[in-house]
Amino acid sequence: MSTISKARGGRPLTVRLRRHVEGFAGSESGAMLPLIVFFLLITLVLGGMGVDFMRHEMARAKLQTVLDRAVLAAANTRNDLDPKAVVEDYFAKADMTEYLGPVSVQSGSGYRVVSAKASNHMKTQFLGTIGFSTLDINVSGTAEESIGDAEVSLVLDISGSMRNNSRISNMRDAAKDFIDTVITEDQTGTVSVSIVPYTSQVNAGPEIMSRLNVLTLHGYSNCIEFDSDAFSTTEINTTDFHQQFAHFSSGSGSTQYRISDPGCPDNDYERITPFSQNASALKTQIGKMQPRQNTSIHLGMKWAAGLLDPAFQPVISDMVDDGLIDPAFDGRPQNWGAGALKAIVLMTDGENVATTRLKNQVYETPDMRYFWSRNRLGYVEGDMSSSLRSYFSERAYSAGQGDTYLQQVCAAAKQKGIIVYTIGFEVSNNGAGEMEDCASSPAHFYRVEGIEISEAFESIARQLNALHLTN
Repeated sequence: MSTISKARGGRPLTVRLRRHVEGFAGSESGAMLPLIVFFLLITLVLGGMGVDFMRHEMARAKLQTVLDRAVLAAANTRNDLDPKAVVEDYFAKADMTEYLGPVSVQSGSGYRVVSAKASNHMKTQFLGTIGFSTLDINVSGTAEESIGDAEVSLVLDISGSMRNNSRISNMRDAAKDFIDTVITEDQTGTVSVSIVPYTSQVNAGPEIMSRLNVLTLHGYSNCIEFDSDAFSTTEINTTDFHQQFAHFSSGSGSTQYRISDPGCPDNDYERITPFSQNASALKTQIGKMQPRQNTSIHLGMKWAAGLLDPAFQPVISDMVDDGLIDPAFDGRPQNWGAGALKAIVLMTDGENVATTRLKNQVYETPDMRYFWSRNRLGYVEGDMSSSLRSYFSERAYSAGQGDTYLQQVCAAAKQKGIIVYTIGFEVSNNGAGEMEDCASSPAHFYRVEGIEISEAFESIARQLNALHLTN
């Protein structure tokens, strides 16, 4: 009888043992363990590398930020400190002095270039396991500040209402401070300011007037009339025909002397001063300004834009040749897109009012012109009926037309890339609306009271200085 026992069901024990051995040999339940361990190690290494690289980028960005700020501050041409010392001071305050490398400075008239390098060796926390105990950080930066060309038209309201609430004196002080801020010694030959005083009219002055195509009627003052189409463009073309505005006063009362309140202002300091960098002369002119007649904002704005349009180059070039304008400004107003900053600063204390003109039939002869230079329209018309008055005068522009023309020339200026700042000085809501619409944006409009006008002019001056500095 056999001694080998049988398994349940009749299978021999040897068969069962063989099958257990074969099952163990073919099992895959432990084969993934080495692979799991391998990928876990790879993940830990990659994660550690990511941490080190992130630390490296954070350190690099911090070092680059300090360097960029340092060279920008050092390149400021209005900074009298030693540029290299400025860079070193920035790194010292950031506790990074040991990282600063060479600093180079190039400077000349109206420009400064500052370059610097910095480096650091950052110790790693995980990359050392694969042979990288440090990571190098190298940064560099260059800042250049040069004074670009700027053409500014400063448009000042000298209408009669400026005599109220010390407005004229507040305006004069603010405008003179504006000149001091915009025109500085380090910007010689780059920044030009044209002053445009306006009341019922704008006195272009005999030098500009003689270089335009104008039908000259008298020698008392130098104002011209613009056709309605002229306000849809910034141009004041030397070939376009203009008629001289009559020299008269719409006020009342007679005088045996020459009228003192003409619609076209006739004092030397009330003329346009084009393209000047003589801060002293400009401030002297501003300091003499006095309140005059009515308000024609659109005429002030038209002249301001025209002085910045390249179509006016022949006038300025001829005045340079005749020694009337600084030779540094020959070729101005520069062509559109040539790189010059062009800006208008338009100030008013009111809103447009109607402008009256004499009819040609009462201004045809020298005797008539002499008569009107000594007799005011209101005195002559006296108690006449409206039909009789219409024989002498007519409406040149209504207040509504003035507003329309203002917005047209403002739009034309902005379309050409001229930056338009406006100041509403103690104005009505309607006047404020017109000035805000004229400005390049709501942020370019200032509504001010009293001595706040100085803050407005100062803010604009600082913005202009920043805009024509290139970094």
